[in-house]
Amino acid sequence: MAEAAGHEMCLCLKRGNKLILAGNGGSAADAQHFAGEMAGRFIRERVSLPAISLCTDPTVVTCIGNDYGYGQIFARQIEGLGRNGDIFIPISTSGNSENLFYGIRQARDRQMQVVGLLGGDGGKIAPLCDYALRVPSDSTARIQEIHTLTIHLFCELIEDELFGQEES
Repeated sequence: MAEAAGHEMCLCLKRGNKLILAGNGGSAADAQHFAGEMAGRFIRERVSLPAISLCTDPTVVTCIGNDYGYGQIFARQIEGLGRNGDIFIPISTSGNSENLFYGIRQARDRQMQVVGLLGGDGGKIAPLCDYALRVPSDSTARIQEIHTLTIHLFCELIEDELFGQEES
């Protein structure tokens, strides 16, 4: 399932669409990390790829949180930035974050695919995802470690598929 999700990300990027990521706490850092690897580079020199973390602008997050409630901080941004063909990647160790739940609903309204990086049983978010990649653990630290590994594997797959495999 993870490889299929990675290939969907490649197709999204080949079409000129973007990856939109979000999470809370350590998962927000994971979202920023993934977006940074896409905009910058992972292993090879290449063009920048369109990816954005919805966690990085405190002015936007606090404005939406103040005016609409914390549960809407991702949904409102997806409403403005998300387009048909984009992929939303919610990252959650519990799978139960309200703001990610509403973000997914907004992504669905925008006809976006959803690739969830989740922990435990995937929580209430898992059934809403096209690809629910779960780390079957209750340890936040172990889940986050596997999420980081998964992000790196996605980055490598994307670079290999879009720019050719590195020669050994």
